[in-house]
Amino acid sequence: MSQRKSDTLKTYADLMEECGLLVKAEFFGQEDSHPEVLTYDSREVTKNTMFICKGAAFKEEYLTSAVEKGAILYISEKEYDTGKDIPYILVKDIRKAMAVLADVFYGSAWKELTVTGIGGTKGKSTSAYYMKSVVDDYMKETGKPESAVISSIDIYDGVSRVESHITTPEAVELQRHFRNAVDSGITFAEMEVSSQALKYNRVDRMRFDVGIFLNISEDHISPIEHPDFEDYFTSKMKMFAQTDHAVVNLDADFSDRILEAARAAGDLTTFSQKDEGADYFAYNIRKDGHETKFSVRSKDGEEDYVLTMPGLFNVENAVAVIAAAKILGIPDSCIHSGLEKARSSGRMELYASRDKKIIAIVDYAHNKLSFEKLFSSTKEEYPDYAIKSVFGCPGKKAYIRRKDLGTIAGQYSEKVYLAAEDPGYEPVEEISGDIAQYVKAQNCPYVMIEDRGEAIRTAIEESEDKTVILVTGKGNETRQKYGSEYIDCPSDVEYVKKYLEIYDQTH
Repeated sequence: MSQRKSDTLKTYADLMEECGLLVKAEFFGQEDSHPEVLTYDSREVTKNTMFICKGAAFKEEYLTSAVEKGAILYISEKEYDTGKDIPYILVKDIRKAMAVLADVFYGSAWKELTVTGIGGTKGKSTSAYYMKSVVDDYMKETGKPESAVISSIDIYDGVSRVESHITTPEAVELQRHFRNAVDSGITFAEMEVSSQALKYNRVDRMRFDVGIFLNISEDHISPIEHPDFEDYFTSKMKMFAQTDHAVVNLDADFSDRILEAARAAGDLTTFSQKDEGADYFAYNIRKDGHETKFSVRSKDGEEDYVLTMPGLFNVENAVAVIAAAKILGIPDSCIHSGLEKARSSGRMELYASRDKKIIAIVDYAHNKLSFEKLFSSTKEEYPDYAIKSVFGCPGKKAYIRRKDLGTIAGQYSEKVYLAAEDPGYEPVEEISGDIAQYVKAQNCPYVMIEDRGEAIRTAIEESEDKTVILVTGKGNETRQKYGSEYIDCPSDVEYVKKYLEIYDQTH
């Protein structure tokens, strides 16, 4: 089912009234009509659509288009003159209303799934894919379909597998994905839960069977995201009130405040690499060839685990997933096998020239925490190699990143190559220039090359001795955001493979 067939337009007005969101409703005698589609995108409108007017960029022409295509009701914070007797529901808060509408329209499909929500500044997508790998091995054993995943990398819901442009989708898409998953026979879902999703009501009315919280540092501070760190922090903490079983990293900054907030969850499990009193304590972390090995001590005893995905820092994500999987009753064999084979597209993807003089690592690292972990881990794992880096920052967002990333890259790199990274409406030259001042402050050479492919090519061509090139920020994404448009382009992985192949041919 896509929605409850008995629901009428009046049903949704009554729902808004029950939630204290209703301002006014007018049906023009059509209150018993049955909606078949719910959307805020006028391009998706078909016959019998309920159309949501939302967003700072909303234009009245979108509503006009929706009505022409068959919308039978609009939901808005203000009344519009459509020139026709189109039913409408006026609400006090369109974002809160949207979450309620979506949840009810799609029949609270999340209740039929075991949902793991993952929050934190760094490591959400890697943890989501670690968890998916573990769960999917469990699903194979039980003869059920692979789990759904909603991440900043991509989305799979049993019906479609698409590249993602946002960490946590708006409520309408989110609940639609859950419904698709349930209708496809899927029983488990893993999802990243962003601060924006929590602040702007995208996950309202749903609960997480397990809620993992990894870490926090200053990020997403800008006029269009969070005005300050406190707003960012309190937004993140909202997840616990919607969580049955919280899994919290004792090594995180502000762990005391996080633990206090986690009391809102049904129960609490902790993990750590520093505090032996944690419920899950990771120790003896070591590199063994291309594998990362570590041990975990818990109430169940001591166990050894292996990760084949590069990056010593990924142990943090793995231990969180081990705790979550144990809470959900997933067999140990599936936890071991899932973690050992786990991969996350665009995360720590390693490529090398034939002569092994050049190693290129493509990673989605894009904030202070992820940069610190990536660069320090690279230096530790490749002590005989120089480091070069290729990255940029998004336009009009998270301004503190420019200082943080420029400083960290400048401290560790032999040279920095600054390139476009979803500049939006801001000129790339201005963004790169902003970052460059912090690179320069570390006495590190840099060059500004807007085209990412050209920047990656130049970094590889200019490397003669043993060099690790860190290409960060875009991973396997195949689009760049310029203005409000997403422009198709090769991924960083494609660029790296192409120019390493040319390097091999010429050396």
